[in-house]
Amino acid sequence: MQQYKCLIVEDEPLAAEVLQDYVRQVPFLSLKAVCPDAIYAMELLQQEKIDLIFLDIHLPKLKGLDFIKTLKHPPHIIITSAYHEYALQGYEYNVVDYLLKPVEFARFLTAVNKLRQLSSGETIVSAPVPAERSYLFFNVSKKKVKVFLDEILYIESLKEYIRIVTKAKSILTKFQLGQIEEMLEKNNFIRVHRSFIVAKDKIEAFTATDVEIDGKQIPVGRSYKELVQSVLGTAGN
Repeated sequence: MQQYKCLIVEDEPLAAEVLQDYVRQVPFLSLKAVCPDAIYAMELLQQEKIDLIFLDIHLPKLKGLDFIKTLKHPPHIIITSAYHEYALQGYEYNVVDYLLKPVEFARFLTAVNKLRQLSSGETIVSAPVPAERSYLFFNVSKKKVKVFLDEILYIESLKEYIRIVTKAKSILTKFQLGQIEEMLEKNNFIRVHRSFIVAKDKIEAFTATDVEIDGKQIPVGRSYKELVQSVLGTAGN
C-alpha cells in the first residue's frame, strides 16, 4: 500500500486535533507534522518530501492561497476552510478537494480517496462539488437557532442585542454588532452604519444616505459613506 506523507497547516488547535485524529485512522496516510503557519510549513518542505498538505486558508503571516503561489512544485493539497466562498478560487490552484469546516470524517475520507485515484493514474474529469452553505447558531430563548449566512438580509444593533433579519424570520440575540462583524468580515457583508450591517448581494438600491433591502431603507452613516461608495460603486454617474 502506497503511503502518503502529509502535513497539516492549521492555526486553530481544535481543528488541527480533528484532522490529526482523522489522519491516524487512515492506513495510507503518514502525518509528518502539524504547522501553525505557512512559514513553518515552507521550512519543512525544504527538509522532507511531502505528498499531501491539509491547508487552512486563513493563516497568520501568510494566507493559504498565497502560500500555494510560492510553491514551484507543490504537493497535493486539500484545502480546509470555514469559508465556502473561496471554493472556486481554490480549485483554480488544482487542489484535490475543498473541505468545509467543521469537517466530517466521511467527507474527509472522500477527499483522501480522491487523492489515491489521482495518484493511480486515473483521469478524473468532474466539476467542483458545490461547497456546503455556511451558517452560525445563535442563542434565542434558551435554544440554539441556526441561521444560514446567505439568507441574512441585514443585522441591526439594539444596544446589548442584535436583530438578525432574513426573508423568513427575524431573531433577537444577545451579541455585540462588532463581534458579529468580525465573524462575517470574510463573507458577503458590509457595515453601513454604527447600528447596521447589510448583505451586499441583497441591496436593491442605494443613495449617498441609505441602502434599500427588501423594501426597507437602511441609513448610511457619515463615517461609512466612503466605504459604501467604494464597495458598491457609483453606478448612474
